[in-house]
Amino acid sequence: MAKMEVKTSLLDDMIGVGDMVLLEPLNEDSFINNLKKRFDHNEVYTYIGSVVISINPYRSLPIYTPEKVEEYRNRNFYELSPHIFALSDEAYRSLRDQDKDQCILITGESGAGKTEASKLVMSYVAAVCGKGAEVNQVKEQLLQSNPVLEAFGNAKTVRNDNSSRFGKYMDIEFDFKGDPLGGVISNYLLEKSRVVKQPRGERNFHIFYQILSGASEEFLCKLKLERDFSRYNYLGLDSARVNGVDDASNFRTVRNAMQIVGFMDHETQSVFEVVAAVLKLGNIEFKPESRSNGLDESKIKDKNELKEICELTGIDQSVLERAFSFRTVEAKQEKVSTTLNVAQAYYARDALAKNLYSRLFSWLVTRINESIKAQTKVRKKVMGVLDIYGFEIFEDNSFEQFIINYCNEKLQQIFIELTLKEEQEEYIREGIEWTHIEYFNNAIICDLIENNQTGILAMLDEECLRPGTVTDDTFLEKLNQVCATHQHFESRMSKCSRFLNDTSLPHSCFRIQHYAGKVMYQVEGFVDKNNDLLYRDLSQAMWKANHSLIKALFPEGNPAKINLKRPPTAGSQFKASVATLMKNLQTKNPNYIRCIKPNDKKAAHIFNEALVCHQIRYLGLLENVRVRRAGYAFRQPYEPCLERYKMLCKQTWPHWRGPARAGVEVLFNELGIPEEEFSFGRSKIFIRNPRTLFKLEDLRKQRLEDLATLIEKIYRGWKCRTRFLLMKKCQVVIASWYRRYSQQKKYQKIKGSAITVQSYIRGWKARKLLRELKHLKRCNEAATVIAAYWHGTQARRELRRLKDEARNKHAIAVIWAFWLGYKVRREYRKFFRANAGRKIYEFTLQRLMQKYFLEMKNKMPSLSPIDKNWPARPYLFLDSTHKELKRIFHLWRCKKYRDQFTDQQKLIYEEKLEASELFKDKKALYPASVGQPFQGAYLEISENPKYKKLKDAVDEKIIIAEVVNKINRANGKAASRIFLLTKNNVLLADQKSGTIKSEVPLGDVTKVSMSSQNDGFFAVHLKEGSEAASKGDFLLSSDHLIEMATKLYRTTLSQTKQKLNIEISDEFLVQFKQDKVCVKFIQGSQKNGNIPTCKRKNNRLLEVAVP
Repeated sequence: MAKMEVKTSLLDDMIGVGDMVLLEPLNEDSFINNLKKRFDHNEVYTYIGSVVISINPYRSLPIYTPEKVEEYRNRNFYELSPHIFALSDEAYRSLRDQDKDQCILITGESGAGKTEASKLVMSYVAAVCGKGAEVNQVKEQLLQSNPVLEAFGNAKTVRNDNSSRFGKYMDIEFDFKGDPLGGVISNYLLEKSRVVKQPRGERNFHIFYQILSGASEEFLCKLKLERDFSRYNYLGLDSARVNGVDDASNFRTVRNAMQIVGFMDHETQSVFEVVAAVLKLGNIEFKPESRSNGLDESKIKDKNELKEICELTGIDQSVLERAFSFRTVEAKQEKVSTTLNVAQAYYARDALAKNLYSRLFSWLVTRINESIKAQTKVRKKVMGVLDIYGFEIFEDNSFEQFIINYCNEKLQQIFIELTLKEEQEEYIREGIEWTHIEYFNNAIICDLIENNQTGILAMLDEECLRPGTVTDDTFLEKLNQVCATHQHFESRMSKCSRFLNDTSLPHSCFRIQHYAGKVMYQVEGFVDKNNDLLYRDLSQAMWKANHSLIKALFPEGNPAKINLKRPPTAGSQFKASVATLMKNLQTKNPNYIRCIKPNDKKAAHIFNEALVCHQIRYLGLLENVRVRRAGYAFRQPYEPCLERYKMLCKQTWPHWRGPARAGVEVLFNELGIPEEEFSFGRSKIFIRNPRTLFKLEDLRKQRLEDLATLIEKIYRGWKCRTRFLLMKKCQVVIASWYRRYSQQKKYQKIKGSAITVQSYIRGWKARKLLRELKHLKRCNEAATVIAAYWHGTQARRELRRLKDEARNKHAIAVIWAFWLGYKVRREYRKFFRANAGRKIYEFTLQRLMQKYFLEMKNKMPSLSPIDKNWPARPYLFLDSTHKELKRIFHLWRCKKYRDQFTDQQKLIYEEKLEASELFKDKKALYPASVGQPFQGAYLEISENPKYKKLKDAVDEKIIIAEVVNKINRANGKAASRIFLLTKNNVLLADQKSGTIKSEVPLGDVTKVSMSSQNDGFFAVHLKEGSEAASKGDFLLSSDHLIEMATKLYRTTLSQTKQKLNIEISDEFLVQFKQDKVCVKFIQGSQKNGNIPTCKRKNNRLLEVAVP
């Protein structure tokens, strides 16, 4: 019962038709109505065979939860409702299990949800692949590369608040287990013209608004920026704020993502400085100025902006100012310098801003690739995800739309070829006869654009390279001459007679019949945008910058590498990139996601049929369905087919014992389906017409209802019988329990009566015995009382006699004491004088003091200076004397303790005192070192013959000799070294051979860095430019860090008379040859117990995990 309720096919509970191949009848209206019906029921995904159609819902839907991920994990493609997770799972399992490289092609126009679709694919793959610290780190870096690229490459357009203004192709690399190893990102044609100008209602790239909204005041001050958008000419004000978009929060997200991907702090700072420089370039304005020779020259109106740009980029202000005013043209050995007028100066400014931002974006992609690339060199499996601009038809279409549509023509060509190839391969694999399918081949349109001799791109390059006056009109004239007879090319001046009367074409336009429809292109700007010209003076000015990033972005500005050869045009570069992309896609198994935008208002629950129809046409979706249905509309493996429809035949229900194919043959023969409606492949059944499939579904539905009725009848009978048997059993149990209860009550009554009779008899016997005992007791007590009275009388008589005798003796003693006292008093009166009271007082005081000192002698505490015990004060008048004696005694015993020290012990205590000043309350390792004596020579170099060679090489006194671990920058592993400190040098030697590896004078040691945590890692920084610093600083680890740092500090102070800088920080930089590496200490549990471990996170970060 439970098994039948589980959904095992997209045909179950289907809203509309889940797979357009099964749509009947197939036409444009039924296609759109099916999409609308599913869209109204929140079903945004629909299949065309293995192609996924995705409609942007413009709202959040609860279909991307972790539970949904698990639901689609390791499931057949057609087993559940259409979903992007089903395609992602199919691609991932084919890559992992069948060792086939995959690519996922996501296409559609702006606002259709391509970027979100690519995020969903990557998040699903990240969720279902392996786990582990390294794998999770790779997945996190791959996912966090998206916010960075979106901030710098996406912008708000009239159609999409987060429109990708560049094409992105990411190859995700996996190992043999299917765990991600890394990735490689390729970018195509960033819309750099948006940097200097945006259409009305659109914004510049997100990063400009994010910096101004989310950066702190201090950070903006460093970048010389203000928070007001209206201060910058490159930012459109009509759409500066976007509803539902928090630029400040997104800025924090971008900075965090850059840190996760692997950007160092100084790299992030450099990137934002370049962005600020681009933003401020738009505020530079020019004014005309006439020269003596009559030529116009441009001058900068306000040089404050130029000054701030030069401070940001490290460029000499005069050099950049001249580059904006003059242009140098070189031809062979001659140089000609010409002035720039105002229009040319504005062109140079905008060209510099566009090139600076475009090159920065390319550098970001390269830098991300360095961080996310696979570190191992094993054979990898690859899954490519292509998120690229869709077909664009605007009111004004220019050079950008032309090459975008050219790219879509190539993608459509490879889509049809690979779809037909996949169909043909499946038919051959299953042994089904293949029939040729007629379809529109758009190779003729691709040839019109990319032909090396007569193609539009070739004509554009030829016109750009031609000497003489070159304009957009001369380019159009050339097209009219070369392409006039082409059936897919139209223009006002075309020589083809059928277009002579076409007055809908302006004179400065041409039209191309693309596979998606006719598109009219304005030739204005084609030549300039294809040239993509940046004056050499500006390139050289950028190369002279002290800013390392900007200098790296303009290598052609190096005078030593000057190249007079003209750089390749934008069109030829894009054509080469597209060719490389097509070649790459043809080596992989393709998977397609076709994105559709339901309306232009970016609103939920609105389905514009005209707009959707337009997209269906230019995406060629109907043609795709016809290609898929040209042979057999539906195919399914034998096992699921038999499992789904076996209840329709008595021979196959409920269990079929033979092969699945034989069961399907019996089933179809029993149902009487015509033979021309199906074919048997090697592993699948092929059904020609969707009506046959729907007939099977109707029969199955009716049969399931009959089976449900039968099951319900059997269940009700079983339930009634079970209830009757239960009631019968209960009646027997109740009767047996009542009979037992009745007999128990009768027995208890008889037993109670017997007990009552017994108790009365026992009471009577007890009372009789008690009376006899009482009488005997009274007789015994009477004799005892008489004896007691007699004994009492005798005792009282004796007591009176003894009292009388004692009273007489006491009277005699009292009389004698009085007599003696009287005699003494009479004798003492002879010597008593007036000052007798003072003498008695002094005598008493003297006796008390004598008693006090004698008691102090016996109660003296020990001679230890740390013993705080002291006898209590006996009398109040001795309070001050008592405290002074305590102080004098403590000073005396401290002096006695110090007199016992030798010179060596005094030196040790001085070092301990120095260590306390340096590390107390700063380094967590310090308290553990207080009780450990500083030995210095932990290795017996002079006595061990193993170190004879080392002893001979060192002729100075060795202050400390210890084995340390030297940390390798490449992998974070440690190598043992002998650390020697003498009066003048620091030496590192090999532990096994004793050979000296490094020798550094104390004068070249500038600083020692360590963390504040409980670890032994420390870095010895060397003076830049010194001979010892050629290999970089030393990163070491020691078990006696406090002692080593203290002795190094004291020895350096003694020899150089300068204090050595001891830096205690959980994050510091270490110089390794030419690169600086950040060493970062974090808290974390360790597999090795309490031993800190060092691990390389990327090329510029070493992470030390301290328990």
